Amino acid sequence: MRSFGDLPRPVLVLEGLGMVLLVLSYLSTHDYVRLPGILASQQAAVGMIFLGVVLMVPAAAYLVLRMAQGFSPLLRNRQPPEKVPPADKKDHGPQE
Repeated sequence: MRSFGDLPRPVLVLEGLGMVLLVLSYLSTHDYVRLPGILASQQAAVGMIFLGVVLMVPAAAYLVLRMAQGFSPLLRNRQPPEKVPPADKKDHGPQE
């Protein structure tokens, strides 16, 4: 599986913002953190949960797309592309 470091920077930022919103909504719902004004309501917490999940969708879609591209030769009953060894590691025949 590919690492999260391979994700584009905007997708990583969206993923991070989504996580922050989810954690903030959890903490405010269980009264560990007091949010100011309108953000302290239950409707705001539900909105933060939905927004956090929506912000995390691009990263999941990107990972699924990359994984599907990796498996696509296998799904089409084709052989995966063979890796060609670099020129310096090719077999040059018997050395005398």
